[in-house]
Amino acid sequence: MESIEVRELTKDFGGRRAVDRLTFRVRPGRVTGFLGPNGAGKSTTMRLVLGLDRSSSGTATIGGRPYVSFANPLHRVGAFLDPQGAHGSRTGRDHLRILAVANRIPARRIDEVLAGSGLVEAAGRRIKTYSLGMRQRLGIAAALLGDPGVVMLDEPSNGLDPEGIIWVRELLKRLAREGRTVLVSSHLMNETSSFADHLVVLGKGRLLADMPVQEFLDARGTPQVRLRTTEPDRLASLLAREGLTTSRAEDGSWTVQGATAAQIGATTAAHGIPLLELADEKTTLEAAYLDLTQDSAEFTTNTSASGTSTTRTAGASATPEQKA
Repeated sequence: MESIEVRELTKDFGGRRAVDRLTFRVRPGRVTGFLGPNGAGKSTTMRLVLGLDRSSSGTATIGGRPYVSFANPLHRVGAFLDPQGAHGSRTGRDHLRILAVANRIPARRIDEVLAGSGLVEAAGRRIKTYSLGMRQRLGIAAALLGDPGVVMLDEPSNGLDPEGIIWVRELLKRLAREGRTVLVSSHLMNETSSFADHLVVLGKGRLLADMPVQEFLDARGTPQVRLRTTEPDRLASLLAREGLTTSRAEDGSWTVQGATAAQIGATTAAHGIPLLELADEKTTLEAAYLDLTQDSAEFTTNTSASGTSTTRTAGASATPEQKA
């Protein structure tokens, strides 16, 4: 399968630089999440890769070739950037039929992608009657029509109901397992963390991060543990002797910085201190992303998001993770 390669890519719009000497590579066999605040240059970069805009300098290629050089591009690259891009007066089936004829794609693929996207019953309706979620499904179906080795999707989960979001998540994972190159732009951090293997993060048109998801989380977070005990005084004395930083909440729970549940569990067990709850609190993708991009966002507020999720390892019932 082919990689997407961006080298020193730059795009100026008048006096504004939207993409600034950007270099990264999207490899086959994994889902790459493409993240960044509004105005970071994600959509512009995807348009440059697809030849919809012309770069000011640098290159964007697929398998070493520019997209515009492909004779039948849907066989090589499937892309979905705009849910409003399909003609509203056409039916869903006609929209796919036109794309198939133009790219010499067998007619049987139309039925296959309609079935795979859950649009069989709606295929004969005009697209202007479709909901946003249905337009999303149609756009993804069109991207997959040529069975391409490279797939690029911009905010594919927008407007989808929970079943649709699960469908997109499993679809992306399957495409990666099949060895395809998958690039997905999204603002939904929790959803991105459920399907992405790798992250490319932009800020003000520049590359901020290019690394596996877990490496990104580890680099932006500090381990900490949440616990409860029936002997708080003994616990406080023990943790102080161990040189650990602690804080105690109004509900009686403790947070220990710079430690893991395994370490705390072994230490308290050795001293016979009973625990009612013991859980690692891991940095979420949302918190790590906000920490990285806080100086690159075009619009900011004073509202802070929860920075951790809890993985319970022992003890009584734990508070479930709150979804953003």
